[in-house]
Amino acid sequence: MNQSQHTIIIAEAGVNHNGDMQLAKQLIDQAALANVDYVKFQIFKSENVICAQAEKAQYQKSTTGESESQLEMVKKLELSFSQHKELQAYCQQQQVEYLSTPFDLDSFAYLMEMGLNTIKLPSGEITNYLLLHAVAAHQINVILSTGMSTIDEIQAAIAVLNSQGKVKDITILHCNTQYPTPMQDVNLYAMKSIADATGCPVGYSDHTLGIEVPVAAVALGAVMIEKHFTLDRQMPGPDHLASVEPAELKLMVQQIRNIEQALGSSVKAVSASEAANINIARKFLVANQVIEKGSLFHLGLFDAKRTGSGGVSPMLLPQLIGKVAQQQYGIDQPISAQELG
Repeated sequence: MNQSQHTIIIAEAGVNHNGDMQLAKQLIDQAALANVDYVKFQIFKSENVICAQAEKAQYQKSTTGESESQLEMVKKLELSFSQHKELQAYCQQQQVEYLSTPFDLDSFAYLMEMGLNTIKLPSGEITNYLLLHAVAAHQINVILSTGMSTIDEIQAAIAVLNSQGKVKDITILHCNTQYPTPMQDVNLYAMKSIADATGCPVGYSDHTLGIEVPVAAVALGAVMIEKHFTLDRQMPGPDHLASVEPAELKLMVQQIRNIEQALGSSVKAVSASEAANINIARKFLVANQVIEKGSLFHLGLFDAKRTGSGGVSPMLLPQLIGKVAQQQYGIDQPISAQELG
């Protein structure tokens, strides 16, 4: 990475609106204030996605209880297609890009009607041939999350997406789908393995608590970061607890932008800001005794000290040995560069 690159940051509103359009718009407001690139929602028809008998994930049971089914829980979080269209327009008004994750064919088709040129495919759909095949028929950019998957499964999904020669860019997001993700399971080094195996740009979708892991991912080369956020972690719902609040989101964006600048380039050179410190911090050759003009220089005549004004580098001492002093030097007087000839 170099200073000209810009990490794409996706603020994942997901279903943290709790099915409430007012909350959804407040999430957009906060995403815009944090200066993210995209705010992402999830679009689905619950009955197209979940069987009536499907159980909740353990983290969903922990956050929303066990009295309702997964279908009943998700149904409460569903927004209509027209509401998503309204959110897209509101994003445009707030000058932040709308992005969405489709979970079924009808929802994907509606996103295409909305004119999206980029969609996000979630980890749970990486083995859904039906959805992957439908996406492959469109000239769009695809962001693919890879939680719960192997390299072979990622490559298989990419093969389906590329099978019709229409999908444009594919960005792969390393991901762990435990909410929240334990630190020991993050495995950021997998980003390089994914990049090497697929040849695709690789980013990171984060479900850890805090913001240090996505910032670290940028330092390791992530080109895109996705992070769940909420207005309040104490709100009811399956994803709030593993999300950041607005102040944390804003701080994460600021830290990522700082890291982008700090990464610089692969060239090791003296920076403009530190150049003035060379004469202050480095040591230069000085006389450790009176040296008479015409004397022969030898090793015992010199010390290396900070002079505050530069001078002859001690690394050039071998070039002075055996030369005749062109002037007289007092103790601690810097050796003149003219002595080098």
